[in-house]
Amino acid sequence: MRAGPPPGADLPDEELVRRVVGGDREAFSAIVLRYQDRIYTVCLRMLGTESAAEEVAQEVFLAAYRNMASFRGDARLSTWLYRVAINHCKNRRLYEHRRAAGRHEPLEGLPRDDEPIRELADPGPGTDEALHRSEAARLVQDALADLDPDHRNIVLLRDVDGLPYEEIADILDLPRGTVKSRLHRARAQLGKALSRFLGRADIFE
Repeated sequence: MRAGPPPGADLPDEELVRRVVGGDREAFSAIVLRYQDRIYTVCLRMLGTESAAEEVAQEVFLAAYRNMASFRGDARLSTWLYRVAINHCKNRRLYEHRRAAGRHEPLEGLPRDDEPIRELADPGPGTDEALHRSEAARLVQDALADLDPDHRNIVLLRDVDGLPYEEIADILDLPRGTVKSRLHRARAQLGKALSRFLGRADIFE
């Protein structure tokens, strides 16, 4: 017998928030189930490793639970959660940067502690195409990593998550015009960085 939806799954965000503030933990569980995939994805794209993304995503929801009473409904709940996630990711990246500054760089050719070990591709049908796309994805990821964090965040929110300009402006607390101008500059930087390695079809497919 298939289990039914969790309590509160069909309720609007505003009602779930009201119930959480009133002490209803099941309502918060419904919020987590509704947004956990999106928040984890944001953290993964900003931090680059699954372990860090999982840890920070948990911190995001813990912070959201503790501060739910401060949510006034001026923006959508998803916008508020995105904002919390981005701030936590920025703090984690700053912490990692400061910690790395006190460590020696690993020998060239050896993986860092947080770098996944790359495996050889399976030599089956379509391997050349798969390798090509994998390399293209890696180049795009590297180009994104080289962007200023403010520009990278806008590219991810707009071109990857598909959020509207107005919501991105709310998340980042920026004027809509600033969001559009930064996105334009970020796309130009990405295009310049990738044009040396990839054709247009590789970038946008």
